[in-house]
Amino acid sequence: MLTAVTDATFAAVVLANPKPVAVDFWAEWCPSCPRMTRALEGLAAEAGDDLVVVTLNVDENPQATRAYRVLSLPSVLLFRSGEVTATVVGAKPPSALRRLLLGEPEPYANR
Repeated sequence: MLTAVTDATFAAVVLANPKPVAVDFWAEWCPSCPRMTRALEGLAAEAGDDLVVVTLNVDENPQATRAYRVLSLPSVLLFRSGEVTATVVGAKPPSALRRLLLGEPEPYANR
């Protein structure tokens, strides 16, 4: 299970974190959000200490949602040193998340 962040804890957990942090913006009414969260749980286990993955309920935490202009769900923002460095909008398969969040090369990219 991923750690939940709130508007109150966002700065300390996400922005001040020395590790890359992927924030899963979700809502209970979003039909694709549970699938994305499961994929991120797997990615978090795979990445180990190289990536922190947290969730943020947009309905309960409007400040962070507005601050980062999250308009579609699910959305995942990757933060490095407090700055957004990648954005994933919509449900994606684990392989696409792995490439986007862990920087793995595209398959067949060197052919």
